[in-house]
Amino acid sequence: MGKQKKRLKEKDRLKPKKKEKKDPSALKEREVPQHPSCPPYHILVDTNFINFSIKAKLDLVQSMMDCLYAKCIPCITDCVMAEIEKLGQKYRYRVALRIAKDPRFERLPCTHKGTYADDCLVQRVTQHKCYIVATVDWDLKRRIRKIPGVPILYISNYRYNIERMSDDYGAPRF
Repeated sequence: MGKQKKRLKEKDRLKPKKKEKKDPSALKEREVPQHPSCPPYHILVDTNFINFSIKAKLDLVQSMMDCLYAKCIPCITDCVMAEIEKLGQKYRYRVALRIAKDPRFERLPCTHKGTYADDCLVQRVTQHKCYIVATVDWDLKRRIRKIPGVPILYISNYRYNIERMSDDYGAPRF
């Protein structure tokens, strides 16, 4: 009896282990299925968000899609464009201007006087709550948080993150 068990164990050791076949239809860990019925997100981009994205070496459109798992249309107002143009001729600011003129960005005209970008973004989001605001500016974030139902996209740890809306400001309850 003891010899038979020993032989069985030796046979088990000699058998090659079968490799598990990966099912191509199975989802990978980080993959999320795209829903074709989901409309694209319109994201209002602030000047400092573009500059910090360059500093963190992040591709704006691709990083937005990685964060939100959906198609994203970055939108840039005339005020933000004017602010980027005023920054000067440093290399980083020239890159920011080239990124802002990317054809994937939707250009939004401004009808008001003045070129203060923060006021422009707050005014536009107050009128049309269909935007996500992308900013790293603390003062602008504080002003946007007071508007119910407007999410904020920001940069931390070299990634884009979306700030959860507070319950009292229009967040859906689950």
